[in-house]
Amino acid sequence: MLPPDHTRGVVRDDPDRVSRRSIVVLPNGFTLFNLLCGMFAIVSASRGDFNLAAFAIVSGGVADALDGRVARATGTGSRFGSELDSLVDAISFGLAPALIMYFAVFNKGRWDWLFCFFFTACAVIRLARFNVEQAGRAKKYFHGLPSPAAGLTLATYYWFSQTPLYNETVLGDLNWTVALTVLMALLAFVMISNVSYPAIPTVGFRKVSEILGTLVVAATVLGVFFLRKEFYFPALVLYVLYGLAKTVLFGLMGRRPRYDAPVISDDEPLLDSAAYDIEGPRRSRRRRKRRHRPATPPGDEPAPGEL
Repeated sequence: MLPPDHTRGVVRDDPDRVSRRSIVVLPNGFTLFNLLCGMFAIVSASRGDFNLAAFAIVSGGVADALDGRVARATGTGSRFGSELDSLVDAISFGLAPALIMYFAVFNKGRWDWLFCFFFTACAVIRLARFNVEQAGRAKKYFHGLPSPAAGLTLATYYWFSQTPLYNETVLGDLNWTVALTVLMALLAFVMISNVSYPAIPTVGFRKVSEILGTLVVAATVLGVFFLRKEFYFPALVLYVLYGLAKTVLFGLMGRRPRYDAPVISDDEPLLDSAAYDIEGPRRSRRRRKRRHRPATPPGDEPAPGEL
């Protein structure tokens, strides 16, 4: 008589499933690192270390740029990851930059905190609208200024204020408290507007747009490595103004940029509908079961009273 099999009924993990589970954790790990950077930026700004706070926001921006690309490259995109990314962006690029402005620039008057609230609220609205309109879909344009760009614009101002380009030119004589208040309000309005902003440029040499995209990417890389703190804030301000100028120009011409639309239709397919729809895999399995279900032989149909 064989000894009893104590392993019977024990569910063993499939190695492929464990490997996929590990891959799924990777993009969410970048997202949570972005959250860590946002929280660290808030703490650093409250202690007066605005240089470190700006570095934390920039690091969070890098992580935010990587999580979606890693998810698409590994085929692990999900609605959970999209929602998590938006919640984290609300802190790292909404609340944290607003608090950096509050501690670094504002005089902490009675109503100064309202500007921080307004900016954060618009960033949250922008992210909620993004999840409804564009999350999980291929896109060439963003509808409204992306919240990471708005947050990075505010966070990198302190870096720019410590450079000779700021202190040794006429820029240093400007009333930056008023200027940044206006800029903060402008960024908030543009985030919830229908102003279109291009996604990351396509790199290549076959089309004029690809050539321009290659030049923009090359200039960005050179600026980050060689200009550093003098580069971020002016480049981001130019990006904000570019979207506004392009929208006004095309509006005067009575046309819209190609591939651009104010709202993406819900009928447009997702990049991976099964990944963004929890019921999708279940429905597909049910369809496969129906497809392979044997047909009932003639004459064996149940009578109406037997159903």
